[in-house]
Amino acid sequence: MRNRSKALATAGALVAATVAGPGLGTASAATPNHRPTVAAHVWITTPDGTDKMADLGTVAFSDAPTTAPTVVVDPSRTFQTMSGYGAAITDSSASVLYTLSPQARAGAMTSLFSPTSGDGLDYLRQPIGASDFTVTAAYTYDDLPSGQTDYSLAHFSIAHDQAQILPLLRQAGQINPDLQILASPWSPPAWMKTGGSLIGGRLIDDPRIYRAYATYLLKFIQAYRANGVRVDAITVQNEPQNRTPAGYPGTDMPSWQEEKVINALGPMLHQAGLGTKILAYDHNWTEHPNDVAATPPDETADIDDYPQQILDSSAARYVSGTAYHCYFGDPSAMTALHNEFPSKDIYFTECSGSQSSDPANTFSDTLKWHARNLIIGSTRNWAKTVVNWNIALDPSGGPHVGGCGTCTAVLTVNPDGTVTRNAEYYTLGHLARFVKPGAVRIASTSFGTTGWNGAVMDVAFRNPDGSTVLVAHNENDNPQTFAVRDGTQAFTYTLPGGALATFVWHGSTGTTGLRPIDPTGWTATANPAGPTDPCCSADVAANAVDDDASTRYSTGTGQAPGQYLQVDLGRRQPVRQIVIDTGTSVGDFPRGYRVTVSADAIHWSTEVASGVGDGQFTTVNLAGNSVRYVRITLTTAAPNNWWSVADIRAYTRGH
Repeated sequence: MRNRSKALATAGALVAATVAGPGLGTASAATPNHRPTVAAHVWITTPDGTDKMADLGTVAFSDAPTTAPTVVVDPSRTFQTMSGYGAAITDSSASVLYTLSPQARAGAMTSLFSPTSGDGLDYLRQPIGASDFTVTAAYTYDDLPSGQTDYSLAHFSIAHDQAQILPLLRQAGQINPDLQILASPWSPPAWMKTGGSLIGGRLIDDPRIYRAYATYLLKFIQAYRANGVRVDAITVQNEPQNRTPAGYPGTDMPSWQEEKVINALGPMLHQAGLGTKILAYDHNWTEHPNDVAATPPDETADIDDYPQQILDSSAARYVSGTAYHCYFGDPSAMTALHNEFPSKDIYFTECSGSQSSDPANTFSDTLKWHARNLIIGSTRNWAKTVVNWNIALDPSGGPHVGGCGTCTAVLTVNPDGTVTRNAEYYTLGHLARFVKPGAVRIASTSFGTTGWNGAVMDVAFRNPDGSTVLVAHNENDNPQTFAVRDGTQAFTYTLPGGALATFVWHGSTGTTGLRPIDPTGWTATANPAGPTDPCCSADVAANAVDDDASTRYSTGTGQAPGQYLQVDLGRRQPVRQIVIDTGTSVGDFPRGYRVTVSADAIHWSTEVASGVGDGQFTTVNLAGNSVRYVRITLTTAAPNNWWSVADIRAYTRGH
């Protein structure tokens, strides 16, 4: 297939694929005679709002071949354990929820937090003091007249929160006992800062100030606990590189100052017997150009390197993970950080919806963007949480002082006392209703990208009860048919254009007796190296071993004898089977191939397997000998067909 856009066309135009391989329904795979029928339950939300978390029944797994591009779910490969999904009961959110009657407010809270009759939200990010969504003047819990100080925090008080915020947090916890809370400050008290203002400035560089600010955060956690609300995690500054907030509290906190605060707070939490985790950073995937332009000379090392600076510092011993926002960059930054610091967790902690230029498109635009970047994009990039910004606002996106004038919330509270569930309610619900506390993300091939490529994008989880959850988004405006394979069986489903869907199934769909080999660290070379056609110049050999089915290697020219793809597995290991997956380019399978293996890439075996591909998956059975290098060489000319490989998977014996 010469043009990559053709490979991303709707399923009706795709070349048929015969499914084969481990977990891919080979004809030779043993199938129990009386296997119980397994069916996936389906819920869908469409961009036009026709379906909103609509229960569309079930679709059965079967052994039947499928002609659709097939996602392979692999529960034996696991990633992060999920912590939860939610938003923030900001000062503004609390105020609009309190415009409702007690009965209507209880109904709104139930719709948000109930695990049985609502969205089941179970993770909140709470401002420590005022944020950009505050009803009146900015505040902290230790405000003093100009020129005064309070190093002992004798004037500390959370009285402001006791009227509305704390009662709502307690109510949320009663509705959902799994609720966790992350707290983040927008500003320390002004007396701790250069400039003496909550808006802008930074902490005064004085050991007394670092101790006082750490004590301030500690007292907040203790005061909330005394009021019946447990704070499970904390960051020490919201968006520390946002040095010029637009009329709302904010603080320029360079990494060297954050390090000092964490080094003071960490021992305090331990001595107080609190299990509250500390998260670093709490800002965008990539530093915004405006923030880069405003970088002072003593912060240049932080440019696009802030989390790394903290995790390489003495404060790292107190840091559980790193928190990210969505307002610049893309979710792949979280995987990059995970690869550098695999022992530290990743949290996604803020993203606001926004009014579209045409308000009639807001639901559709929000559903699509959040599905790609938050619900699937963030979780596929190691995020343990997906947290939106305001949980409720009025129809004008307020009330608030300064800051965002176009932000939307999970709910809109209307002047007549009715409540509108926005796209965020449904995007979060597609995770929170089905992916339970303690669920683990598991491997699944995905064809879509966060930047939008018109394909189907997905992420999969295994719940503590053994059920499997797949969340999928059709990035195309037209319906697309795709298949999902777990074990030796698959189901086929057509997703409406732009739809977000959740599939849940229980039970076994058969096993092959093989287990996958982790592809981390694999490398590949090829001849030809890739296409010269500008359309596909990025289709290099490394894409065949990057564990990402949205990328591929392509020859860039018609298939010819002698073309090859060579994979280095990183070390010698017993390989029982190789699967060559074309991804969505299902017509680009090898018309003829032979396989050779080597332990050193110098001395090669004679041919160990040969055959003809047919559709998306080409399965090659090997003897299980210990090898490091595998070379697939084409043996048949096909001038009108490129050879494309989205993923190479290797299997060994065992479970």
